[in-house]
Amino acid sequence: MFWQRRLNQHPEFKHGLSDLAPQAFGQIAWALMTGVALVKSGMSVFESVAMTLCVYAGSSQLAATPLIVAGAPAWVVLATGFCVNLRFVVFSLHMRGYLMHLPRLPRIITGYFTTDIAYVLFVRRFSHPEHTDEGRLAQEAYLAGLSLANWSSWMLFSLLGIALANAIPTSWGLGFAGILCLLGIQCSLASSRLRVLASLVAGAVAVLAYALPLKLNIVLAIAVAVLACLMMEQVKAQKAKPV
Repeated sequence: MFWQRRLNQHPEFKHGLSDLAPQAFGQIAWALMTGVALVKSGMSVFESVAMTLCVYAGSSQLAATPLIVAGAPAWVVLATGFCVNLRFVVFSLHMRGYLMHLPRLPRIITGYFTTDIAYVLFVRRFSHPEHTDEGRLAQEAYLAGLSLANWSSWMLFSLLGIALANAIPTSWGLGFAGILCLLGIQCSLASSRLRVLASLVAGAVAVLAYALPLKLNIVLAIAVAVLACLMMEQVKAQKAKPV
């Protein structure tokens, strides 16, 4: 079974830990700022801790928290969280070939632990799924190492931010540090023209529609960016067809 494979004893597990370590240090400010923001927004410590443990998605937490505090309808909160994390649908489709041999429960657990950084590092090391038992075990161990290092560092500093929320002054500029961290992740993912186009379109629409209530400019920006990419893919496919 998946939990009996002792992934932590495989050499790739340590490779995953070491590859994620530099990235984990880079997201300390982002995790700390997220924990602080949850409490500063008006949520209780219990609610902040529960959201951190269950959601495990800083961008969705920061997008949904002000909506919850403002009393926005549940569908708006859910739609915002869905759109902000829509990229994980693409990640899941790509990871399907790597993980479909596993039972359903391990796949669900893996989905919870997989983040942007873990996904990028994983597909960089393993560009194609392995089909042998040893190859699959190596990939699972590496992904487990990435996930453990990332989850541990995120939770540690998110919970620390929650605990110290009232003692950390806003003059530290943690929000700007978090933005820089997200920009770093975004730049590492901008590996194709379509991804660059999506970033530019989403950014432009988000700024132009900033006046919309309930942070709906984020939802609109993602929707327009996805639509633009789908249109570009169709145009590209038509040009590739033989005449």
